[in-house]
Amino acid sequence: QVQLVESGGGLVQAGGSLRLSCAASGRTFSRYAMGWFRQAPGKEREFVAAISRSGGNILYADSVKGRFTISRDNAKNTVYLQMNSLKPEDTAVYYCATVEIGTIWGTRSHVYEYDYWGQGTQVTVSS
Repeated sequence: QVQLVESGGGLVQAGGSLRLSCAASGRTFSRYAMGWFRQAPGKEREFVAAISRSGGNILYADSVKGRFTISRDNAKNTVYLQMNSLKPEDTAVYYCATVEIGTIWGTRSHVYEYDYWGQGTQVTVSS
């Protein structure tokens, strides 16, 4: 069982930045691929970014490419999402997720591919 706890959400003006963190329990963090998703009111949960066990393979949704950066620190059991140039349409609850994966280069970009989820953190971008 893995527990995930997100933090770092808040209210920011358009053009601003936020850094989300997701701390994972357990001693085998390096065996898990990680992902960030978001869900706006009335919409389905959508993929934002994913990172492999090694950190060497990264995926981004087209809507956040060039603005968001995902990273991980396996020594701290933590994954990060640096969000720059935020837009009002980035407003959502952001969730981190994880799945144990056999290869160090594997990533996952669909909700159904992840086994464990955090409780979410609200990000609100005002115009």
